[in-house]
Amino acid sequence: MKLSELARQIDGVFTGDGAVDIRGVAGIREAGNGEVSFIANPRYAPEAATTKASAVIVAEDWAAACPATLIRVKNPDEAFAKAAAIFYIPAPVPVTGVHPSAVVAQDAELGAGVCIGPLCVIESGAKIGAGTVISAQCYIGFRSVIGDKSFLHPQVSLREFVKIGSRSIIHNGTVIGSDGFGYSVDGEGVRTKIPQIGIVEVGDDVEIGANVTIDRARFGTTKIGNGVKIDNLVQIAHNVVVGDHAVIVSQVGISGSTTIGSKTILAGQAGISGHLRIGSGVIIGPGAGVSKDIPDGLHVLGAPAMPVDKMKRTHANIMLLPKMRERIAALDARIRKLEEGGQSKV
Repeated sequence: MKLSELARQIDGVFTGDGAVDIRGVAGIREAGNGEVSFIANPRYAPEAATTKASAVIVAEDWAAACPATLIRVKNPDEAFAKAAAIFYIPAPVPVTGVHPSAVVAQDAELGAGVCIGPLCVIESGAKIGAGTVISAQCYIGFRSVIGDKSFLHPQVSLREFVKIGSRSIIHNGTVIGSDGFGYSVDGEGVRTKIPQIGIVEVGDDVEIGANVTIDRARFGTTKIGNGVKIDNLVQIAHNVVVGDHAVIVSQVGISGSTTIGSKTILAGQAGISGHLRIGSGVIIGPGAGVSKDIPDGLHVLGAPAMPVDKMKRTHANIMLLPKMRERIAALDARIRKLEEGGQSKV
């Protein structure tokens, strides 16, 4: 489309040639002729000066040099997302109905407009809400329930009695409802499996990334609240409760029976011990190791996790250790000389 039309659709004001043809989007470094890019962070201003993009989406107060036509907007990140959606070529819309290769139990309940893809297995007593898409090779276990307008990408596995809300998205390879990691240990250190007889319940408007594992409760419920967003490669153990609108980034591990408050953010590779209470609005930094309860609203970092300001001071002191070691060695040498001098006088 013409640049002037793109600017109109993303609520921007352009300065330059509005007749330029725009055919796609790209990063500021990779963009070429006919592509639009964006800059949301001023530190990328040097990249703008050398970009080969035909247009760049920038903030309204942008003042740095840029050879491309500028589209000024209130929020460059949001505007670029709109532009990307305009040029995105979506996958074909799934066809309503049951693929001939799918195996669907006779007593399974399928709502209106459901799509069951190739090689899916829908077990006895399962219920799938209206407009939900079950992509190829998914497994829906005994008496599992999925709400309306949810979307399961290929090779998702839901074990028995799992409950998924409406308008939720689950990406490839995720397993929900596998057994929790629970064993009893006798006096000789031999472990015996403890039956995991609970369920997993996932709320509405949840998005779960690829290769996530959410274990069924030992008893009761492992619960993921409404609006929760979970990145790829996350492990959530048995009887964990995650509050509404929490965000869990990739490679996070949450041990059993821990409660995560609403709107809490767990950054990448954070590890949470079991039986803890993490408050609402908490931010747990990347790689943090949490072994104690955290009250509402606290920002923690490090292993063991501590308030971020304390962690920064601790890290600053750690960086001084090499100099402190040299100084201690020098002081030790001076003390030895003084002691040797005192002995010689005696």
